[in-house]
Amino acid sequence: MEKINIRTMAEMMAAGEEPEVLFWVGCMGSFDDRAKKITKAFAKILHKANVKFAVLGAEESCTGDPAKRAGNEFLYQMQAFANIQVLNGYGVKKIVTTCPHCFNIMKNEYPELGGKFDVVHHTSFIQRLLKEGRISVEGGVFKGKKITFHDPCYLGRANGIYEAPREILAALDAELSEMKRCRENGLCCGAGGAQMFKEAEKGNKEVNIERTEDALAVKPDIIAAGCPFCNTMMTDGVKHFNKESEIQVKDLAELIAEAADL
Repeated sequence: MEKINIRTMAEMMAAGEEPEVLFWVGCMGSFDDRAKKITKAFAKILHKANVKFAVLGAEESCTGDPAKRAGNEFLYQMQAFANIQVLNGYGVKKIVTTCPHCFNIMKNEYPELGGKFDVVHHTSFIQRLLKEGRISVEGGVFKGKKITFHDPCYLGRANGIYEAPREILAALDAELSEMKRCRENGLCCGAGGAQMFKEAEKGNKEVNIERTEDALAVKPDIIAAGCPFCNTMMTDGVKHFNKESEIQVKDLAELIAEAADL
């Protein structure tokens, strides 16, 4: 990201400035090589739209979501309190994140621990930028392509956000083809609830394989996701069926960045 001067909250506060939003990168967006591309795409969108934003950098830690979902409430509260202390110390008001897990826990569970912030998922934020004309996409990039969208559990069923991702896709010149199980009836990718970090339990197939079968049934060119965990699971599913040369798995931020020629 050498071309974009991304400042930390510490740097911005030292200059006496305040960001429009804090971009919460998350563990996947920080350390996973595939998810880093999503982070870069969203940062480019924010930069192009002239959104004044900052990151915490080394001061950002895991939200504690995996620990809580795995049943370790004590570890979760330790992680959450540490983050809340940092965020409150900087007077952060609005947070945007590319991870539905970070979004859900910071929006719905941090308040009871003293962390009261306006938390927005990046699909809702991009939707707003498109509506306000702060970013525009070029026609023709995805012309003739069929895209299917996988609803992340913590974005859809946990928070009722279904339209924002689809409005983003509507801005592209592609055909949206819905899976049979979508929206409120969407099937988990298999990573949620800290399942990504444990061995699979006995069954006749992996959850991500079942979900990938749903996607393959509509014969898409692109499987769109709005979560780095979903992206990983669906990518693995596509590889399982040896379809990686035919089908791409991309985050909505990557699709918009590509359509906006960023």
